[in-house]
Amino acid sequence: MLMRISSVIFALLILSGCTNMKPTDFSGTTPQLRIEEYFAGHTRAWGIFEDRFGNLSRQFVVDIDGKWDGETLVLDEHFHYSDGEKDRRVWTIRKIDAHRYEGQAADVIGVAVGEAYGNALNWRYDMDLKVGDGTLRVHFNDWMFLQESGVLVNRARVSKFGIEIGEVTLFFQKSIRKAESAEPSFIQPPIDGEERRVASR
Repeated sequence: MLMRISSVIFALLILSGCTNMKPTDFSGTTPQLRIEEYFAGHTRAWGIFEDRFGNLSRQFVVDIDGKWDGETLVLDEHFHYSDGEKDRRVWTIRKIDAHRYEGQAADVIGVAVGEAYGNALNWRYDMDLKVGDGTLRVHFNDWMFLQESGVLVNRARVSKFGIEIGEVTLFFQKSIRKAESAEPSFIQPPIDGEERRVASR
């Protein structure tokens, strides 16, 4: 357990400075990340979104069903947010060669470009992100790192006109049975004394 926690912390330290990283920096690292293998079947992810000041804005869980036919990976993602909102995204990803991928989804502008070496994958794409009743077109610089434990650590920097507006952090885990993934629960932040008195009336 200690080794697992240490490997995740190490991955987060790497991700905290991921702006100038290149996928080729991780050539030869293990375990090797092949998304067509990792995401085949059912996967669950736990995620948070932080604004540019580091404030926690949203918490969510994603249940993912993946199908790989030897050429194309289809990811059917179901999002459950802590505020009760639900969403769905379907990715269609083609493997171009040993290191390159291209992906498309309904809210992704054009084609997402992915490059994988060793235990790392970098995705770059533009997306129409839902904000309230509208959308905001933003750019994602998305890094994934596979750990020995099988946990996949993912951090994405979200920017607009080159200015960072937030970060998304996720942890993926396989072998979560469908029966366990119907309705995830969330721990709500504590309320202060005044709010507690009002709530108890």
